Amino acid sequence: MNIWSPFRSPGIRVTHWSDDWREVRVELRQRRFNMNFVGTHYGGSLFSMTDPFWMLILLHVLGGDYLVWDKRAEIDFVKPGKGTVHAEFRLEQAVLDEIIAATASGEKYLRWLPVEVIDEQGEAVARVRKQIYVRRKPDRPMLEPVAHTA
Repeated sequence: MNIWSPFRSPGIRVTHWSDDWREVRVELRQRRFNMNFVGTHYGGSLFSMTDPFWMLILLHVLGGDYLVWDKRAEIDFVKPGKGTVHAEFRLEQAVLDEIIAATASGEKYLRWLPVEVIDEQGEAVARVRKQIYVRRKPDRPMLEPVAHTA
């Protein structure tokens, strides 16, 4: 992810990704090329650093039997961001169990998942919520082999 251009350009870095994919930490260091006109973090970079992770976490943890998409997003800029900021994503077992139960019959499920962007003083710079669409893929019957005639 660290060489992916939407992250590399503004200086967004994944600094931790757990082996089970349930925890991710992302950082954004302030530099001239990722500041806004008044010298704080550009809001688009703050949002970008949080954008793909809930979907990626759920895609991997749930596996190939599920469709997972971003549906909506909200960002609340709490205070100007300066210096290095970070966001930590943790998928709790209770949330995973809720999603699995809600999609067991094949129905779609929309779930809001929050994350905060935190500054070096431990204070929230932004609060982001992503609404994730999850649906269990329908069972696909095995196709009968096609008989070829010569």
